[in-house]
Amino acid sequence: MAAEKGLKVCDLGNEVLGQIFKFLDENEISGLCPYLEHMIWKKGEILMNDGEAGDFMGFLLAGKLAVKKETSFPGRFTLVAILDKGAMVGEISAVDRGLRTATVAAMEDSELLILSCDSLDRLLHENSLLGIKILKRIIHVLSLRQRRSYDRLSAIL
Repeated sequence: MAAEKGLKVCDLGNEVLGQIFKFLDENEISGLCPYLEHMIWKKGEILMNDGEAGDFMGFLLAGKLAVKKETSFPGRFTLVAILDKGAMVGEISAVDRGLRTATVAAMEDSELLILSCDSLDRLLHENSLLGIKILKRIIHVLSLRQRRSYDRLSAIL
């Protein structure tokens, strides 16, 4: 991660955080802040590499990210998705602690709220109700992405 640290998350304010965590109330957002880290990536920097161990996920606060998968031709990539403000990224590895399933690069300077795997575990232990809400959101996002994948696959078969 060639990122730089940003502001303290709680200093971003509930208005900004509320745009990202629409599924949480103000008290829950305040409770989540200590588990998050604000990080900044410059345009062109790689956040995650396909096949590498994943130890965090992120919530896109500002900027734009490209999610890419290498094709059978080395050095050639297929664009899987473009993520905008509010998107979640890296959630698969955050849940299963497995290898990254795609490469993610900043298409422009981007700010993310980072939730490490260890912080997610700590959140689930210390504030299980809030942790469950985060996990339910992750499941929701994964299910939406899975449905889109099925739709795309059926369109080409």
